[in-house]
Amino acid sequence: MLKDQLRDFVDSVTDKSHVSDEDVKVLQDEILKDGITSRLEVETLLTLDRLACAAESWGAALTRLVVDFVVWTRAPHGSVSNDDALWLATLLEISGPSPNAMNIAYAILDEAGHVDAALLDFIMRGRQQARLSQLAA
Repeated sequence: MLKDQLRDFVDSVTDKSHVSDEDVKVLQDEILKDGITSRLEVETLLTLDRLACAAESWGAALTRLVVDFVVWTRAPHGSVSNDDALWLATLLEISGPSPNAMNIAYAILDEAGHVDAALLDFIMRGRQQARLSQLAA
């Protein structure tokens, strides 16, 4: 179940189609001050990332929140299980590998002691797609 505060935040941002620096501050300092606590919260924030334009601070905040949840809140701590890697890679893949999705994947790779191949596959697909886009331009 989604926290009421987070649901209200998402509704507000969706209505204005923009995540401001102030929104990011409220999200980090008040709504998710103890971090993300469920997959549903990650899914909600990644959906919001695809739907709204955002201030520059959004990407870094989103990345930090997701990395902390996947690497340090989920067991085993410091490692990304096959189940979590498949789940996250599937979420990050929706609508193609966006810059924030790629930043999240790379940050997890940097921070975790072990990352399942599903997330590595996502990174490789994203890099290949970026390379193909550059060749087509």
